[in-house]
Amino acid sequence: MPDNIVKSVNGITSEIKEEVDRLIFSSLPTSHPVKEIQLLYDMMREYPSRTGKGLRPTLCVLFCQAFGGDRNLAIPTAAALELFQNWIVIHDDIEDQSELRRGKPALHQEHGIALAINAGDALAGRMWEMLLSNCKILDERVVLQLFSLFLEMLNRTTSGQHIELSWVENGRWDLNEEDYMNMCRNKTAYYTCVVPMVAGALIASYDGASKDNSERFGLNLGTAFQIRDDILNLVGDEAKYGKEILGDIFEGKRTLMVIHCLQHASDEDKQGFLSIMSKSRHKKSESDVYKIMEYFEKYGSIGYARNSANSLAKLAKKQFEEMTFPGSTEAVDNLRTLIDFMVNRER
Repeated sequence: MPDNIVKSVNGITSEIKEEVDRLIFSSLPTSHPVKEIQLLYDMMREYPSRTGKGLRPTLCVLFCQAFGGDRNLAIPTAAALELFQNWIVIHDDIEDQSELRRGKPALHQEHGIALAINAGDALAGRMWEMLLSNCKILDERVVLQLFSLFLEMLNRTTSGQHIELSWVENGRWDLNEEDYMNMCRNKTAYYTCVVPMVAGALIASYDGASKDNSERFGLNLGTAFQIRDDILNLVGDEAKYGKEILGDIFEGKRTLMVIHCLQHASDEDKQGFLSIMSKSRHKKSESDVYKIMEYFEKYGSIGYARNSANSLAKLAKKQFEEMTFPGSTEAVDNLRTLIDFMVNRER
């Protein structure tokens, strides 16, 4: 991606993320005389302290402005979205046995699974507190709508995660492309794109935004975002990506590349592919992982996934342009830039 686009995105996200981070850290506890509770507080602040993209809070604020709302009114909800991202990935890292998060060891790798789960639970409580703080600045009806939206986000995200974990737990490989897309729409797309947009419209008190249009746009964009993330896990720069490169293969994740490869591989190659991918993480060697990459190359699976992401992104952009935004034209322009970044990013 050209440096000028990356700089432009950094300029768009940095100011909003700074405001959101300031609010988050002012709301998180810092010290306690009991050393065990002090460790909890330190762990709660760990993931928010690590450099993140801040895409979801930025989308929330920009959509609020695009729908004619006051950006300042969106900051607490944007902060709640960022807290959701932080506590949910603590649990996600444990469930996936991930090694890295944002370029550093995952929280459970540093402190153990039990303490990491508890820290995630504590952050979840702070998320609801942050959302409740909207009572001071928003109409009660809007606050209740936001709570309902966040509950739906939690239900959708955990359902999608359960689908993916169940595939691994039950050793399922008989999956098709729609199975994968459905998992992505629930696990990633809804909370990454749909919720920030709908929340922005609610805060702006804009009733002209169709929930159906918002969902179609957000689910397509969010799925393209997830496919791109899966591709980066294979071919990205670990220093930029911030997570373990090739980690999805070690973890046995059922990505679009995996499904495509299994559908097109010869019987012999399919058997070899599954003999490696069915191994547990700690029984896979580096040579095993690179053999899977050879299969992907042989059957064009990464290229296929890249084309799928591009098609979904193109559709999402078309749907975005068909929407009516009565507010800030600058916010709409910034959203266009951010959308392009999300599906063409290198990290």
